[in-house]
This record gives sequence, C-alpha cells and structure tokens, in this order.
Amino acid sequence: MSYHCPNFAIEKIEYQMKNVNHIVWADLIRVIAILMVICIHCSDPFNVSPEARLNPEYNLWGSIYGAFLRPCVPLFVMLTGMLLLPVEQGIGQFYKKRMLRVIVPFIVWSLLYNLFPWFTGILGLNNSVLSEMFAYAGESPSQTWDSCLHNILMIPFNFNTYTVPLWYIYMLIGLYLYMPFFSAWLKQATEKQMKIFLFVWFITLFLPYCQEYISSYIGGTCAWNDYGTLYYFLGFSGYLLLGYYLKDRNKLSVKKTVVLSLILFSVGYAITYYGFRNMTSQPDITERQMELFFLYCSPNVFLMTVAWYLLIQKVKVTSPLIISALKNITKCGLGIYMVHYFAVGIGYLAIDRIDLPIFMRIPATALFVFIVSWCIVALFYKVLPKAAKWIMG
Repeated sequence: MSYHCPNFAIEKIEYQMKNVNHIVWADLIRVIAILMVICIHCSDPFNVSPEARLNPEYNLWGSIYGAFLRPCVPLFVMLTGMLLLPVEQGIGQFYKKRMLRVIVPFIVWSLLYNLFPWFTGILGLNNSVLSEMFAYAGESPSQTWDSCLHNILMIPFNFNTYTVPLWYIYMLIGLYLYMPFFSAWLKQATEKQMKIFLFVWFITLFLPYCQEYISSYIGGTCAWNDYGTLYYFLGFSGYLLLGYYLKDRNKLSVKKTVVLSLILFSVGYAITYYGFRNMTSQPDITERQMELFFLYCSPNVFLMTVAWYLLIQKVKVTSPLIISALKNITKCGLGIYMVHYFAVGIGYLAIDRIDLPIFMRIPATALFVFIVSWCIVALFYKVLPKAAKWIMG
C-alpha cells in the first residue's frame, strides 16, 4: 500500500516540526500588548488636556478605551518573566545579550525624537506641528537647538515630552539589571515562597490608594525616608514572577478559564473606568490623581492583566500563515515600539482631517499607526537586516 502526501502537507508537517518548541500564545500576547500600547498613545489627546476632558464625548471614549487598555505594560513584563526566568546564562553574557539589544536602539530613537523639534524649525515649519503630533508638547514648544541639546543631555536621566513611550525602556533596563539576582533566589524558591512573595506584592498594589485616601506617608515613610515597610516588594518585579509562575499552572478547562477571566476583567475594568471618570470629573486634580486608577501597579489593572494572560494561554492557533505573521510582528516588536510614536503624531494629523465619529478615532488611528510602523520595521529588516538589529532592536 502506498501513501500519497501532497507537497503542501509535507510543508505543513515540516513547519510544525520546526516550531515544536515555539510558544505561539506568547507571540499572541506580545501582539495584543503592542496594539494596546499604540491605542493608549492614540487616546492621549482625549485624556491629557483639561480642555479635552471637559468635552463629554471625548471624556467618555477616552475613559472607555483608556481603562480597557491598561493591561498592556504588565502583559509585556509578565511575558518577559515567562520567557527569561530563571536566567540560565552567566550575568555578563545575559547583560551583553539583553542590554545591547535594548540600549542601542533606545539611544538611537531617543536622539531622533529629541532632534525632531529642531529639524522642524530648520525646515521652517510652525511649532504648532509639534503640538499636533505630540500630545504632551504643550501650546508653544521650543524648536531651538538649545532646547534640543538640553533634552539630549537629559537622556541618561529621564524621558521627556517627545519620548514619552520610552519610559518603558528605562524600566525594562532596570528589570534586566535585576533579573540575574532575582533568578538566584527563584532557582531555589519553593512553591510556598513564591506564593508568599506574590501575596505581599499584591498588598503593595493598594499603596497608591492608601497614599491618596488615608495618608501620603505609609509604613514609615516621611520627608527623610522614601523606603517604607513594603518598599522591597514594590513595582514590576511582581509581574515578572507572576508571568513565570502562571506559565504552566493554569489547569482549568477553556470554559472555566473564560468564565474566570470575564469575572476578573469585569471587576478590574469597572474599578478602573469609574475611578478614572470620577477623578477626571474634578476640576482641580493633579496629574498624579488623574493617573491614580490607571496605574499599572494597582489591584484593578492586576485583575485585568491576569484575565488576559490566562485567556490567551488557551487560544490555539494552527494556521501556519497566522503563526508566521505573529512571529514576524514579534521579531519587529521592539522596532514597532520605537517607531510608533512618530506614526502616532502623523496619525493624529491624518485622522483629524477625516470626519470620523469620535468613538472610532482612537481605534482608527491605532490601526493606521500599527500598519505603518510594522511596514517600516519589516522593510528595514528586509533591506538592511544587519543595521536593523541595532536600530530596530
């Protein structure tokens, strides 16, 4: 008896064998997180200025989308923990591989964003183009070389109005510095110890609300001490461990996972949405108060993030075409992140000239920005693959 296997079937089998160790749902998480980040930056004009927040329709849709998209950064961090913990390489090798891949593109794009205002001045463009392209630029941004040079010299210290998305890279570099030491504990940590760490970390997520509604000083903090009782458990390290911990521990059925995820997301979303709406309804709030319910390290965003993470784990992607597209977007992911803020500015200008209903403007701008950014980065990898590694990451 002979068996006939068409060429496309052979190719499919070879593709599956080649990708046997590839975690497709991890790529899916990354793509969803990238889309969320782009959407968040496309929603900035709806939420940043007091004038926009006074517009009921802008405030409504800015709140709806803004609350829905908060899990983006925690999903990135959980994915980092899931893929890289525990660190098996030597500390020098780990830093060389991870740091260079992030720091070089970070420097390149920090320079490009900070030089851009000066270039617009050289080209004779009105500084209003900066206000239209960058939501945080203000009404009369400077185009002088002195301002440009000042921003460049400040790169080692912090981001600015033109490099807002790069705050994440500062944080990511810190996580990479921390991970080899965290891994030394993780390799010998018991299940119970990991659960205790995650429990204490979860308690710290309530601290911003305690500081707002109880006292600005909590757990021994004061004018001369910023490091309170739970300081050493604070921040994104909990999401790192959570991503690692939940990687193989979701034994629930698909149906139960969907139900649990819907409950977690609904509770987290309700708190985030109504909390943000309440804050923005107050005329004299500070920027910190406005962001209170949008904080990534908060219990409400934690609930939404876990919901997404558990749900996506159960997604089965079998199409080689979709798997290939997800892998390509993952490969281009850091480059898309670096490029997209320029495209967001162009997207603002383009969508403003199209008379779209307000509720469609954020997703329409985000889709435009994503496609443009992906095409630019993918083309760069195609034409200049060696340079792309250092410029796009």
